[in-house]
Amino acid sequence: MKKKSLLLLLAITAAAMLSSCGKEEEAQAPEQDAQEPVIQVITEENAPVIEEEEEVVPEETRDGMYRSELSNEWIDESLRDQRPIAVMVDNEKTALPHFGLTKFADVVYEITNSKLNDGVTRFMVLVKDWGEIDQLGSIRSVRPTNLQIIPEWNAVICHDGGPFYIDDYLARDYVENFSGTFSRVNNGKSREFTEYILPGDLDKNFDNKGYSRTYNEYYPGPHYKFASEETPVDLSSDSTAVNATHIQMPFKHNKPFFDYKDGLYYYSEYGSPHVDAGNNNEQLSFKNLLLQSARYVVFDDHGYMMFHSIDYNREGYYITNGKAIKVQWSKSEELSPTKYYDMDGNEITLNTGRTYVALVPDDIWSDLEIE
Repeated sequence: MKKKSLLLLLAITAAAMLSSCGKEEEAQAPEQDAQEPVIQVITEENAPVIEEEEEVVPEETRDGMYRSELSNEWIDESLRDQRPIAVMVDNEKTALPHFGLTKFADVVYEITNSKLNDGVTRFMVLVKDWGEIDQLGSIRSVRPTNLQIIPEWNAVICHDGGPFYIDDYLARDYVENFSGTFSRVNNGKSREFTEYILPGDLDKNFDNKGYSRTYNEYYPGPHYKFASEETPVDLSSDSTAVNATHIQMPFKHNKPFFDYKDGLYYYSEYGSPHVDAGNNNEQLSFKNLLLQSARYVVFDDHGYMMFHSIDYNREGYYITNGKAIKVQWSKSEELSPTKYYDMDGNEITLNTGRTYVALVPDDIWSDLEIE
């Protein structure tokens, strides 16, 4: 018993001594050197970038004016709700020179009118401020393609007759027209080239027909998207953009082309600049060009035809400020605006100014030249 007690006492004593030694070593352990603070010198190269909030520039306003939904140009506020007109203008060489296009046109369509005669084209001229027209034309007949397009603008179309193929379209509630009810001008040409819109003609027509002069229930809303004039569209930022300072259209009859200078595309046809006899022979020019490859159907042996203006993901080009990009265009129904998208699927934005739109037969689309 004494031996066991002695052993137990020795074990306890040893454990106490070991514990005491551990504490002593811990207490005597040398302290680690404290790290000196790191002082960073701020230079121009390593200075942190502080992102500034983008300044929101308030949209410009002008007393008594607003930006036209057709061109984005400033026009009188009283015109905000006024419907545009769409005027069928003869583009045969005999009909030249035209009157009023450089003064009053906001959008000009050039559309193949017949498959005969090397595919002669006709203009459809959209005018917002039609109350100022002093002379516009000369006026000719309309085609079904035009009557499919004007509803997207809620425009009243001005023409002189047309083939019976237009009858079903004229019967639609959302298609309104004035036909053969304009002034005759003695210009030394045969009667078919003498009809023009003169002052008072449109007021008389609206009164006689009882049409609304302002947008009605069929108006689908603004048509194009426009960039601000402070930050205009610059297609050169698109990696697919190509230079576009000369554009040769593939229309064989009048062989039209555009030359780019001073920020605009100047239109020529029949080998000469297209000038406006009603505006000091000013050459017709555009800020934006929208070119559409379109399928079509020929109705008969007389060359009467119609484009598939309602179509999806068709090939096209948008051209402005010396550059061109490929686009796809789509139109879902007669009352829906034609939309244009870049190759990433984004709806394009136009620059402020007059726009030219061409519907080109798809079988001559490859003859289009952009340089």
